[in-house]
Amino acid sequence: MPRSPDFLGATGIGVSDLAASTAFYKAALGMTVLRTVKIDYMDEVILVHESRSALVLMHWTDGSPRNYKDVPVKLVFYVTDPFAAAERIKQAGGVMTREPAPLESMGGGLVGLGKDLDGYVVELLQAPEPRVPSDRIAAAVA
Repeated sequence: MPRSPDFLGATGIGVSDLAASTAFYKAALGMTVLRTVKIDYMDEVILVHESRSALVLMHWTDGSPRNYKDVPVKLVFYVTDPFAAAERIKQAGGVMTREPAPLESMGGGLVGLGKDLDGYVVELLQAPEPRVPSDRIAAAVA
């Protein structure tokens, strides 16, 4: 089957504090700002990982009521060191609801779950080429 030229370019989430959420994703997950967009009803910050994937943080400015908190959305990030990423999430003001640990249904790969400043679930998956020392993996199993 030929490869389709179509792809998902970005995922957008509504956030209650655009500056704070931008700082969170930069500090916790190493994203960088690609561009900012101002529309008459919304401000956006587009964050990227080396232009591979994008996250659009959206904040409505038109005064319409919005629910930004604990929306059932999960953002999945492949990270080389889930333990370090979990620490950065906590240091940036997020919380970890499941510290990284091997998950059998994921082939024994490390998986962690956290939440960002608005309560969006941030899943940390061990990147295909793990760089986590084996003693840290062993400690997570113990």
